[in-house]
Amino acid sequence: MDVWSIIGWGGSALVVWSLLQTRILRLRILNLIGCVILVGFNAAVGVWPMVGMNAVLAVINIVHLWRLLRHRHDETAYQVLEVDKADAYLGYVLDRHAKDITRFNPDFTPGASEYAFLVQHDDRTVGVVLAHDAGTGRAQIDLDYVVPKYRDFTPGEFVYRRSDVFTDHGFHQVLAPPRMLDSTPYLKNLGFHRTGDHVVLDLRQG
Repeated sequence: MDVWSIIGWGGSALVVWSLLQTRILRLRILNLIGCVILVGFNAAVGVWPMVGMNAVLAVINIVHLWRLLRHRHDETAYQVLEVDKADAYLGYVLDRHAKDITRFNPDFTPGASEYAFLVQHDDRTVGVVLAHDAGTGRAQIDLDYVVPKYRDFTPGEFVYRRSDVFTDHGFHQVLAPPRMLDSTPYLKNLGFHRTGDHVVLDLRQG
């Protein structure tokens, strides 16, 4: 097998592999790389219809990536909905992703949380944040979960950015499990910091 054949098969394999990804950002990046490789390969062997098709697919991937990254931290692209802890839809979301939640949060106990927030992107639920009252005006995060498709993003941040979802309940601080600061670095960018044995976010009042 010559070098060009290896490049062609490699590009095709990358495109196929990209379609097996559950994370939308990773899918687009891998698909874009595969299309670019196939543009070069097909141009070298003179298969111009395939050059045109892969060039168009590459442009489509670029447009989608631009839109995804542009709205990655845009509060207008996501909505935070507070729901009752006994809400049927919340229960469905937790049951639907129970295996995945347990994988990343082995100590999570369903039903122990008093406050529940769903993070919506358009009409899709992309994240869940659960918390309970830890006393002295502090809310303790029990779960910060993102569905696999959006795991390259940080939709939970919109719950913490909107301080009113906590301050309206009388909280002035949010506590997160120490492991979250290491596993989800975005918390540092939101202002979470270590104070003794706790990871704390001081909420803006008003």
